[in-house]
Amino acid sequence: MPGIVTVTAAAAIDQTYAVAGFVPGGVNRATSAHREISGKGVNVARAVGLGGHPVSAVLVLGEAELAMVGGSGFGELLHVVPVPGNTRLNTTILDGLGRTTKVNEGPVPLTRADWTALRDLAVAEVERLGADWLVLSGTLPAIRERGIIQESGLLPIRELIDLAVAAGARIAVDTSGTDLDALVRNLENIALLKPNTHELAGVVGRDLLTIGDVIGAAEELRTRGVETVYVSMGEDGALAVAATGVWWARATPARLLNTAGAGDASLAGFLVNALRDDGSLDIPAAIRAAASWGALSVSQSTTLLSDVTQAPLAELVDSPDPSRILADPGRGG
Repeated sequence: MPGIVTVTAAAAIDQTYAVAGFVPGGVNRATSAHREISGKGVNVARAVGLGGHPVSAVLVLGEAELAMVGGSGFGELLHVVPVPGNTRLNTTILDGLGRTTKVNEGPVPLTRADWTALRDLAVAEVERLGADWLVLSGTLPAIRERGIIQESGLLPIRELIDLAVAAGARIAVDTSGTDLDALVRNLENIALLKPNTHELAGVVGRDLLTIGDVIGAAEELRTRGVETVYVSMGEDGALAVAATGVWWARATPARLLNTAGAGDASLAGFLVNALRDDGSLDIPAAIRAAASWGALSVSQSTTLLSDVTQAPLAELVDSPDPSRILADPGRGG
């Protein structure tokens, strides 16, 4: 059973409102509200834990929100590096029509000491669990030195990657924007990279209109050193490109309520089902589970999964038709 450690350098408090008939620019009344500790790595870890797998979520959390840890329902899953002040707030509005509106605060900058504490705790958790995977998820904060905030993209994540690999873990990365742009320059020691269609298009600098376009872009990243590229494509399903082949999977959700956190749930499904007993990767099983868990996620109102036993079955296709046109193409030009 694979052990998994997730690292969330920019955790968040997710505040979700259900607002029937949401009117932009008007006064809206929520029919329900839900508040929870979140952030991409936290979401992944919660989903992994539902399957009974050894898992640890290492995260930075503002001291003002530390009281939420005990009542979060995570048990011993969370391992926190506390920092002064508040954790960023991400607000989600569900309008009852299947549309999700997000307003996310930017990540709180970290000091070098904060980062070192996070790095060391993550490596310690890899060693404690004998973890098979270390997952680096979400936005990476800027560094703050002597009260001055440096530009983003300077967080020394490569040192964490190398230390975790030395401790025996495979590395999975799910980030975006300038962080992803910086990372793809050197994909050494990365076992799994998980962009969505739009992020992948941005990295390669061209539009991705078909399944074949996505495969070609993923193969381009593989030439830079990453072993497997898993592309989450929303309504177009999920695609995995590896040395052993290409697989596409898609599952139909029971309903469409909330797309926030779906990519994290799908990544958890991939990781939980990826490892064979001999230590090799079962990519077809992983991508099928990824599509299944992602479809389950969009059918619930909260960001975090509460149960994985009801995940719908996913269709799996080996060597999918490259001419298939995407319903939601990636724009990278």
